[in-house]
Amino acid sequence: MTKIVLTGGGTAGHVMPHIAMLQAYKKVGWELFYIGSDGIEKGLIEKENLPYYTIQTGKLRRYFSLRNFTDLFRIGWGFVQSLGLLMKIRPDLVFSKGGFVSVPVAFAAWLLRIPVISHESDLTPGLANRLIAPICRFLFYAFPDTRALIKVKESAEAGIPVRPSLYRGDKDRGLAFCGFTTDLPVLLVMGGSLGAERINRSLEEILPELVRDWQVVHLTGKGKGISFTHKRYRAFEYVNEGLEDIFAAADAVISRAGANSLFELKALRKPMLLIPLELGSRGDQVHNARSFEKQGWALVLSEKILSADTLKENLRKLQLGANVQIAAMSKSAAQDDGGLGIIHVMQGLLKKK
Repeated sequence: MTKIVLTGGGTAGHVMPHIAMLQAYKKVGWELFYIGSDGIEKGLIEKENLPYYTIQTGKLRRYFSLRNFTDLFRIGWGFVQSLGLLMKIRPDLVFSKGGFVSVPVAFAAWLLRIPVISHESDLTPGLANRLIAPICRFLFYAFPDTRALIKVKESAEAGIPVRPSLYRGDKDRGLAFCGFTTDLPVLLVMGGSLGAERINRSLEEILPELVRDWQVVHLTGKGKGISFTHKRYRAFEYVNEGLEDIFAAADAVISRAGANSLFELKALRKPMLLIPLELGSRGDQVHNARSFEKQGWALVLSEKILSADTLKENLRKLQLGANVQIAAMSKSAAQDDGGLGIIHVMQGLLKKK
């Protein structure tokens, strides 16, 4: 039986595309293993009942820190652990989704002459993927502009695989979950897994006016709720079970610009107003959002000029251009295929092995 080792972690974005493809892997009969850290990926993968192996890892910082020196030893030990695990599992291929934990696994696989492939979700490649790119047999990327930024012999645009459960969302269940009716459209506001304080504050100012024309469901982030109450406003810190139903009920979305969320919303043809994380970030969300804007799939509001007035103004633009966005997304050549294109390339590499 063909054995595949999956790796990647540090954030949910480095794990969820792997989970989205699990059904496709099972259909071709591959045996799966996961190598990660004690981070967020461990809980997410163990829920899927995959064999999970933990290694030491360290953060690859771009600035001076004494922890850079101690983390070098952690990364080195993670490399030794990866060698041992790969010799034990004897996989046919290693698939990395990026994140710091993937680096020692990828280099251990390369040393053992196990083919390595990788996937980059953001438009601008992360440090981990830039480090392992020279040893990758194949690199998939989500945004068309990424091709000019990577140095690999073989690559292809593949979007980001979307969880099949997302397509099973039910609008009526979503409305019932929020206590909403069919009389007014639904606006979903979300700021990523940690919420977005600046979006929340600007939204709070315009909510008394907003609920005249919208029903608003707001994913606030843990501990970042607001005091506004109204029958047409429903707030949750975080939603796991039933999120696909909320997506189905939403007529438009205000969101950050994390790559996974963008491609999920695109797959569901949801009109988007994106407010990418700018302050204190490497700018990857800004590039992601601008790419979606360039292709006609979203509007973008800079966090630097975010206020109650600019939010209200851009929401009005979103309403006026919603149908244009939906048409552009529907015509997109790179539609979600559940990872089947990635599976096809993996099968080709395995034949060449």
